[in-house]
Amino acid sequence: MFFDDLTEGYSFETKSRTLTEDAIIGFAKLWDPQPFHLDHEAAAQSAFGKLIASGYHTLLTSFVLTLETEIWNEASMGSPGMDELRWIAPVNPGDSLRARGTVRSSTPSRSRTDRGRTVVYYEVLNQNDQVVMSYLTTHILRRRNA
Repeated sequence: MFFDDLTEGYSFETKSRTLTEDAIIGFAKLWDPQPFHLDHEAAAQSAFGKLIASGYHTLLTSFVLTLETEIWNEASMGSPGMDELRWIAPVNPGDSLRARGTVRSSTPSRSRTDRGRTVVYYEVLNQNDQVVMSYLTTHILRRRNA
């Protein structure tokens, strides 16, 4: 899909992916080596009470799931950033995550007629339909007839 197809209110959902304990610990060893992501005993003593996934692991899982939908891949020209990232609930080993995206706004570029900015609100849900994370991303997308 292109910028012109992603109008305000358009919504989509990804498939789900389960985060295993090994994946959570492996990610944490590389990118977020905090004790509550790495060690059951340390996690039990934390505010979370048990091992949890890194929020960055959750975010990147959501991003990959979104790419796999191929909703805007063909039109993607990058992104100037994200806003309002919120980690709402912990993600535990065995949780299955999926993302739901809803277009908040689409604005054609004034200076470059071949593209526009599409703001998508993402919610990441677990297997119980609980929102565990949310964020806004601005996508720069190619226009269909550019």
